[in-house]
Amino acid sequence: MSKTLYTIILLIISNVFMTFAWYGHLKFKEISGLQQLSLFGIILVSWGIAFFEYLFMVPANRIGSDMNGGPFSLIQLKVLQEVITLTVFMLVALLVFKTETFRWNHALSFLFLVLAVYFGFRK
Repeated sequence: MSKTLYTIILLIISNVFMTFAWYGHLKFKEISGLQQLSLFGIILVSWGIAFFEYLFMVPANRIGSDMNGGPFSLIQLKVLQEVITLTVFMLVALLVFKTETFRWNHALSFLFLVLAVYFGFRK
């Protein structure tokens, strides 16, 4: 598998964990046993989930960075990570939380993300 694909897959996995670490606690009221957690307890659970984010994010950045023989500059890695973050977040919001509907302004924002990647990767 190429470093490019490996980096992207690791970034996607890390961002799934990140999204659930940051926003998953909003679903705790629906999960038996987690409904009564204090804010501190929720923070501890979120840190536990975020640990797995780091298990994938750090290797993704090390493998993908041109400073370690990877295909991406630091800025390209960050632009790629942000696009993946927003894409994963939107999918989780639509499919798991079901609190949003996909509207024209969301489509337009994704178009701008594609343009950001284009310009970020342009030499």
